[in-house]
Amino acid sequence: MKKILGLIAIFALLYSLPVILAGDDKKVDFDPQIHEKATFAGGCFWCVQPPYDKLDGVIKTTVGYTGGKEQNPTYKQVAYGKTTHTEAIEVIFDPNVVSYEKLLEVFWMNIDPTDLGGQFVDRGSQYRPEIFYHSENQRIIAQNSKENLNKSGRFSKPVVVPITAATAFWNAEDYHQKYYKKSPVSYYAYRKGSGRDQFIEKYWGKN
Repeated sequence: MKKILGLIAIFALLYSLPVILAGDDKKVDFDPQIHEKATFAGGCFWCVQPPYDKLDGVIKTTVGYTGGKEQNPTYKQVAYGKTTHTEAIEVIFDPNVVSYEKLLEVFWMNIDPTDLGGQFVDRGSQYRPEIFYHSENQRIIAQNSKENLNKSGRFSKPVVVPITAATAFWNAEDYHQKYYKKSPVSYYAYRKGSGRDQFIEKYWGKN
């Protein structure tokens, strides 16, 4: 019996280990002399974080809420449309390694830029897509990127994502950070059913 209980304990520890490790993140302070910030809203923030985490030059990503006037919003408040915020991601990056243009490219390739009413299965302004610029240079680059995508004819409908000055960004609760690592089964089940991957494959092909 003791051996069985011991094995159960070992398996439980091994099962939980990836979750424990997944909770770790780079403890990096934003240094304006070295880094830049970029903020994007692309629907459910669970799905927007992984593509940026893969990029060389991205120092840190944090999911949260922005674009609204309420202070210290919670997930429940935002998700139920009780605020004017949208789910978003804040990216700290090294512009000497990865360009803002590249971050925009990743953004466009992971959202439906023709839909302002939400993203895929998630509806409402709390899931609206939006680009929040942190400098005049970012605004110009984002505007040019949007215009180029419109001119490309890739989509039959116009690209309507707003480009807005960044305001206060409120970090989401810890369990939402790196959700795809902390709760992979739940994450992939949600993602598969959301329609996001089907849309991406239709317009951009398989990654």
